[in-house]
Amino acid sequence: MAEGLGWWGVPLAIVAGTMRGGTPFLFVSLGECLTEKSGKINLGLEGTLLTGAMTAYGVSYLTGSPWLGILAAGLAGLVLGSIHGWLSQQFRVNDVAVGIAMIIFGSGIAFFFGKPFIQPSAPQLPTLNLAGSNVSPAVEAALQISPLFLLGLAIAPLMKWFFQSTRWGLYVRAVGDSPDAARAMGVSIFKVRMLSIMAGSFLAGIGGASLSLYYPGVWTERISSGQGLMAVALVIFARWNPMICLWASLLFGGAQALGPSLQSVGIKQGYYLFNAAPYVLTLLIMIVTCSPKRTLAGVPGALGMDN
Repeated sequence: MAEGLGWWGVPLAIVAGTMRGGTPFLFVSLGECLTEKSGKINLGLEGTLLTGAMTAYGVSYLTGSPWLGILAAGLAGLVLGSIHGWLSQQFRVNDVAVGIAMIIFGSGIAFFFGKPFIQPSAPQLPTLNLAGSNVSPAVEAALQISPLFLLGLAIAPLMKWFFQSTRWGLYVRAVGDSPDAARAMGVSIFKVRMLSIMAGSFLAGIGGASLSLYYPGVWTERISSGQGLMAVALVIFARWNPMICLWASLLFGGAQALGPSLQSVGIKQGYYLFNAAPYVLTLLIMIVTCSPKRTLAGVPGALGMDN
C-alpha cells in the first residue's frame, strides 16, 4: 500500500491498518467488557475467535453469502458462551480453568472442522470506499473499510448507554459489583451472568468473522495470533469502559500495522520487533496494571471471586 507513496504512505498504511486490525480487537474487547461487568472473566475468547473465523469462512464458502457467515460466526460464539457460562457458575469452579479449557475446546473445533476450508476461496465481505474518484490506487485501497468496523463504532456508545441508562444494564453492574445486593433485589445472578457471557461471546464470534472475511481475509489455524487473550488486557487497560475499549482497540490495531507499514517502504531491520508491538503493548499493560501500588478504577467488585 505504501510503496507508491514512499514515506508518505507509512502513516496512511498505519491508519488503514488501525481500522482493519482494530476491528477484531473491538468486537472481542466489547464482548469481554460485557462479560467482566457481570463479574466473570472469559479467557476462552481466543477459542471463540478461532471458531467464529472458521465458521464464518466455511458458511460463506458453502452458501456464497458472507453475511450469513457473519451471523453463523456470532451464533457459534453464542453456543461456546453458553457452555462457558454454565460451567463457570458451577460450585467451586474457577473462571481461569474454564477459560483455558474453552480455548482448547474452541480451537480444537475450529481446527477439526476447518481443515476442508484452508485452501478454498470464500466470498469476502464487501467494503465501503471512503476515497474520492480522483485518487491513487494506494489511497483508494487504504480507505476501503469494513461495515463491521462501522458496526463496532456504533456498538461501543450503545453499550455505554446500556450500562448507564437501562434496567438490564443496572442488573449487570449490580451482579458484577455486589452479587449479594443483587440477590437481595431479586435479580437472578445465574441468568444475568449467563446472558452476559453469551452476548459477549456472540460479539467475539463476529470478531472472528472479521478476520476471515475481511482482514486478512483467509482461514488458517494461526489467524487469531492471540488476539482473544490480548483483548482481556485491553479491557483492563480500558477500565471496563466500552468507549475506552474503542480507542484502545484502535491503538492495538495501529500497533499491529506498524511492522507491515515499515516493511512496505524497505525497512527490513527490526521487522520482527515491530511485528511484536501488540504483544509488547499487552505485556506493558499487564505490568502496569498488576502493580500492587496501583488501584484499578472501575473494576467490578465480584471479578475473580468464586460466587
